Amino acid sequence: MPRTTEIERLELRTDATPAAVPGIRRAVVDFAELHGVGVPPDVALAVSEAITNAVLHAYRNGATGDVRVVACAEPDRLVVVVRDYGCGMRPNPESPGLGLGLAVIGQVAAELNIERPDEGGGTRLRMCFVNA
Repeated sequence: MPRTTEIERLELRTDATPAAVPGIRRAVVDFAELHGVGVPPDVALAVSEAITNAVLHAYRNGATGDVRVVACAEPDRLVVVVRDYGCGMRPNPESPGLGLGLAVIGQVAAELNIERPDEGGGTRLRMCFVNA
């Protein structure tokens, strides 16, 4: 697979809905494969979990909003940032999931960082993937 020698960037922004998850996952995996960075099954799993977290936890009580995904292909790694602008990542007692998404991401990503940005609210989840 080709490997990039400079930083390439993919940026997506869409409504934070369950229907958005497959398209974002596919776009990020295709981008990773194009640049030969990351392990595609790990990237797919982590991106799905991160977007699903934004969909389930960021916007509550009928609120709607966006999710933004930025992927950067560097020479030996893939960095993916998932950002929502909602209430932030807090436990949601009404969530249908088991609450294991962040743990799963932590297992497949080489690095995981979760931040509450100063401006705009929400959560910024940064994942880094290296080649196997």
